[in-house]
Amino acid sequence: MPKTVVGVISDTHSLMREQALHALAGSHRILHAGDIGSPDILDSLAQLAPVTAVRGNIDRTEWARQLPVTTAIEIGGLWLYMLHNLDELDLDPADHFAAVIAGHSHQPRIEERDGVLYFNPGSAGPRRFKLPVSVGRLTIAGNRISGELIELSV
Repeated sequence: MPKTVVGVISDTHSLMREQALHALAGSHRILHAGDIGSPDILDSLAQLAPVTAVRGNIDRTEWARQLPVTTAIEIGGLWLYMLHNLDELDLDPADHFAAVIAGHSHQPRIEERDGVLYFNPGSAGPRRFKLPVSVGRLTIAGNRISGELIELSV
């Protein structure tokens, strides 16, 4: 069964770390869950794979206004829902989505509720408090999705 690997990154805050690019290399697609900070971040990620991004609360300048606040994307036959802040989830994903991808909290997290994978890759940008610097990876195979967190050595 073919597998689709999806790199997930969030909260870069204008800092694109080489370690994050290395960790996301080999992804078929990359999702950025907001607080991008600079369009250069998306350009760097696009060198690895096609990128889908949503706007975060710091993404307020002209270039960022073209980004959606939320988006639904089909990858490998499964639908994923993206937004920056999970507290602003405005729908019940249980009937339509395999996963909800969010950032904002800077806290990496994988949780399954009602058959939906809730995935936060943590923050790949400047370290905040004592939280890890991390990215994530989703693997889609058939109708199954699984997540993995990757802590970066910084």
